Amino acid sequence: MVNLEWYRTFKAIYKTGTLTGAAEALFISQPGVSLHLSSLEAYVGYKLFDRTGRKMHPTERGKVLFNAVSEPLTKLEDVEKNFQKSTEKTTPTISVGMCFETFQTTLEQYVSTLPFNLIISFGEYPEMLDQLDKGILDLIITPKKGVSPNILHEAFSSEQIILVGGKDVDTEAFKKVLKTKDKEQIENWLKQEKWYGTTGDMEHLFQFWTLNFGHKPDFRANYIVPNLNSIIRCLKGGTGLAVVPDFLCKKEIDNGEVKLIWEGEKKLENTLYFGCRKNTSYQLEIEHIKGLFRQVMSKDIFTADSQISMILE
Repeated sequence: MVNLEWYRTFKAIYKTGTLTGAAEALFISQPGVSLHLSSLEAYVGYKLFDRTGRKMHPTERGKVLFNAVSEPLTKLEDVEKNFQKSTEKTTPTISVGMCFETFQTTLEQYVSTLPFNLIISFGEYPEMLDQLDKGILDLIITPKKGVSPNILHEAFSSEQIILVGGKDVDTEAFKKVLKTKDKEQIENWLKQEKWYGTTGDMEHLFQFWTLNFGHKPDFRANYIVPNLNSIIRCLKGGTGLAVVPDFLCKKEIDNGEVKLIWEGEKKLENTLYFGCRKNTSYQLEIEHIKGLFRQVMSKDIFTADSQISMILE
């Protein structure tokens, strides 16, 4: 069945005469407009516009289609507006993308207090950047910046990727190995331990290992669990190692349930960004969510220097 948003986009292009004008009218990206148009043309089986410079001129078939859908679309939009006024008042709905662990650690505790509707989406960062650009998402939290000129990126915090372990890991033995400054010995010691990983993302381990040993790890995790928060809970059992972002396990380290094992000879840090489109009708709601993230991050700023110095003493 055809996506009604394709018709809405088609109408906006017809009315404004440009892809840019349609994007501004609909508060979505120009690539998103182009995608909707190409999808509709593929669906109906013929070209709807001829491009002359930046102007979009409707073809004869395009004019016929516009005459057929314009009035029904207008009625549908009126129904939508009346329905929203009568049932949802003026409450907007914001779609936000982030990783599952970030949601659990930050925004989840505030969801019930939000004065607007919220849809949370989980996925890989490239996918979320693409959905933001197309207007599917309104805000994303990501450690990676995209290249689309339609997206604004704002740095708001950072995360350090650290090596942690269960409380029963023999840190005294590791401390002695670290003092040798022999990378091969350090690597061999670490590889003898039990390791945790996740089903979908081993990037943290790969980056940490490559930065400190010059190559990717040549071993597999012993235990594969659903996500990083599962790893933290498993480590509380006493044994095992994992490489994770520091903010996910700050409380467990402070409580002595998990140990900070090593920051690495070279520290691995990522900048965290808010990503949103330049043109959005949800600026107030987006700023509200940004404020909650800043509040959480300011409470959970984690400096591991004191912890690592205790291990190395």
